[in-house]
Amino acid sequence: MAIPQRSNSRPSRPDSRPQKKFFHRRKFCRYCTDSELKIEYKEPHSLRDYVTERGKIMPRRITGNCAKHQREITVAIKRARTIALLPFVVSEW
Repeated sequence: MAIPQRSNSRPSRPDSRPQKKFFHRRKFCRYCTDSELKIEYKEPHSLRDYVTERGKIMPRRITGNCAKHQREITVAIKRARTIALLPFVVSEW
């Protein structure tokens, strides 16, 4: 009795469309391009750009900062939270 052979190729979908090309805008570090900008924990308005609505620190891949400045931003946010300039958690109640 012969066993039917399975093909390794996937069956094509009847509604398969060509993949769209997705354009990614190049992210850049705001602090590397403009050397006059400083990361200060005393300025919570500038640090709010790097915190989500719920109070989490946004990652580097989202903000586009370099590793050096992302570490400085993280330290500044944590210091601002400690002296109550920024909230630790934003409650939704």
